Amino acid sequence: MKKTHDILVETRAAWSALNGQRERKNAALEAIARRLVSEQEDILAANREDVEASRSKYGDVMIDRLTLTPERIAGMAQGVREVAALPDPEGKVLQRVQRPNGMVVEKTSVPLGVVAIIYESRPNVTSDAAVLALKSGNAVVLRGGREAFRSNAAIVRAIHKGLEDAGLPAALVGFVEDIDHRSAAELMTAVGLVDLLIPRGGAGLIRRCVEMARVPCIQTGTGICHVYVDDSADLDMALKIVENAKTQRPSVCNAEEVLLVHKDIAKTFLPRLRELLVTQREQRGQVPVELRLDARAQAIIPGTPAGPDDFDTEFLDYILAVGVVDDVDAAIAHIAKHTTGHSEAIVTETPENADKFTTQVDAAAVYVNVSTRFTDGGEFGLGCEMGISTQKLHARGPMGLEELNTCKYIVRGNGQTR
Repeated sequence: MKKTHDILVETRAAWSALNGQRERKNAALEAIARRLVSEQEDILAANREDVEASRSKYGDVMIDRLTLTPERIAGMAQGVREVAALPDPEGKVLQRVQRPNGMVVEKTSVPLGVVAIIYESRPNVTSDAAVLALKSGNAVVLRGGREAFRSNAAIVRAIHKGLEDAGLPAALVGFVEDIDHRSAAELMTAVGLVDLLIPRGGAGLIRRCVEMARVPCIQTGTGICHVYVDDSADLDMALKIVENAKTQRPSVCNAEEVLLVHKDIAKTFLPRLRELLVTQREQRGQVPVELRLDARAQAIIPGTPAGPDDFDTEFLDYILAVGVVDDVDAAIAHIAKHTTGHSEAIVTETPENADKFTTQVDAAAVYVNVSTRFTDGGEFGLGCEMGISTQKLHARGPMGLEELNTCKYIVRGNGQTR
C-alpha cells in the first residue's frame, strides 16, 4: 500500500501536465466517461461487496447512499460529459483595467493546484470530484470512507484508464488506500502539497477538519434544512414541496429536516401532512415519516414529542421535526437560531414575506416555493459539484469549476516604472 505522503508528492508533480491542456482535458473527460461505462461490471461487482459488508451496520437509507446501479453509473458518465461541455474557467479574464500610465491589469482565473477531498459513503463523489478538478486545471487526491472503499477503488481504476487513454498521467488523480484516521490527518496537515482540503460528510468529519487542518479548508455539507409554510401558502403546493424535500432522498444534505408552520393554518395543514407522510406511506408499504412535534404541533396531531436536540439534528432519515410559529418573523428567528447555513425555503403567496425571508435568512441557498432538494451542482447547471460550502469564504453553495480556481493578476506594459 502506497504511503499517503508519496501519493501527495506524485500528484503534485503530475499537476504540471495539465498546464495549457484545454483540449486534452476535455478529451480526458470524454475518455473517463467511456471508461466508467466500459468498466461497469468491475465497478458493480466491487460495489456489491461494499453493500453486503455494510448491511449489518447501516439502515436502508445509508445503504441507498452506498449502492450503485447501471442507471447510477450511466448518470455518473453523463455528469462527466456535462462537465466537459462547460466553459473552461482556466485563463478567463475576470476584470481588465487600463491605468492612466498605459499599464493594463488583468485579473485572471487560475487553478488552485492540488485539491484533496475526504468524503464518506457515496461512491459517485469519486468521479464528480475527479472530473471537476481536472476540468478546472487541478490535480486531486481522493480519500473515501471505509464503507465504499472497493467501489471507490474500482471507479478510480476506470478514471486512471481514461487519463492514460488521453495521454495524461494517472497520478493526476491520487487515491488514498489507507483509510484510517492517520491518512485523513496527513491530508489536513500537508502544507505545501495540498492547496485546498474539502471534507464532504457528516458533522463529525467536518468538525475534525476545521479543528485540525493546517491547509485551507472548506466547510461543506451539514444541512439542517428548514421549510416554512406561511399563512398565505398554497397548501397543495406546500404539501408537495415538503413531501419532496423530506422523502425523495432523505439521506442527503439538502433534504428537509425541520418544518415550520404558521399558527393560522396549522390546524388545517398538519392533519393533511400526517395523512400524506405517515398514513398514505404506510398504506403503500413505504417507510412512514416519524413526526417529532413541538408542544403546539402535539396539540393538533399525534406524533413523537420533540426532544431538546431534535431541531438541531441532521437526521438523514425518515424523521421530520415539526414546529408551529406565530408568523414569518418567528420563522426567520427560529431558522437563525438553528440553521447550518445550507438551504432554507418558504412557501408563501405573499411577496413581502418572500422578500423578507430571502433578505433576512442567512444561508447558501434560499428558496421561495421550491424544494430544498435542488441545492445541487447538477441542478444549478454546474455539471456536478465538489461539495456544498456552508461557509462564506472563498466559496458558498454548490462548488463547481469556478470555485476550484483562484485568481492571478497579470500586468502588461511598455516600460512603466513607479
